[in-house]
Amino acid sequence: MSFLLRHYRSPWDRTIDPTGIPAAVARWWRQPHRTVRFVELIRAFYGRAPGSCAYAFTVFVTWWTLRGISPTAAHRLILSASTNLHNMRQDPVQVLVASAFWTEGGFPWSVLATCLTVMALAEGWLGTVRWITAFAVGHIGATLAVATGLAFAEHRGLLPVRATVVSDVGASYGFSAVFAVLTFHLGGRLRVLWASGLLAWAVHGVWHGQTFADYGHLTAVLLGFCWGALAVAGSHRLERARDRAVV
Repeated sequence: MSFLLRHYRSPWDRTIDPTGIPAAVARWWRQPHRTVRFVELIRAFYGRAPGSCAYAFTVFVTWWTLRGISPTAAHRLILSASTNLHNMRQDPVQVLVASAFWTEGGFPWSVLATCLTVMALAEGWLGTVRWITAFAVGHIGATLAVATGLAFAEHRGLLPVRATVVSDVGASYGFSAVFAVLTFHLGGRLRVLWASGLLAWAVHGVWHGQTFADYGHLTAVLLGFCWGALAVAGSHRLERARDRAVV
């Protein structure tokens, strides 16, 4: 344990200072061999984000699978992986995992773009294990919260039967939680603006949309904020323990 403490390095101390970004970009641009350095930069960026790259590839494969089968079969496959109330009662673990890797509609441009930009940035900062944990907290926590609310509404006779077997797949809850956790990677006013904008987006969705997915996004954002705050507090305790171990 003491060996691990001595080598502990917290990611939470590495924040982005928005005031230094323009100067850093200008210095990078003035240096020679921009093309070579850009390729190296991209390679290093995605080299630190194997989970995000693997996830993006998996989502592409599942989309390709749906594209190669009939619409009826695709609909049945999506329903089998959906976190609707019926499936959550029958096989919750299976659908909680499977639902994150399927998308509905056309080509998943937004999912892939988010994976290869924001999610890759978050994974490179947090590390793969912490990034997966943050994603899981949002995806699983928000899904369970929504399922609980739907079950309560059904028990009170407020939910039609067809609403318990709707299709509901995707990674938006997990993404929302990671977006919230990224707040702790930002410094200064940018942190306040990011957190305020994210919370405003989630509240706006609940206020105007009022669907179970909107409530799920708000829940995921709040879970991300809570997980990030707890992780920062835990990191500070580990750093103090590390300092005592070194002494």
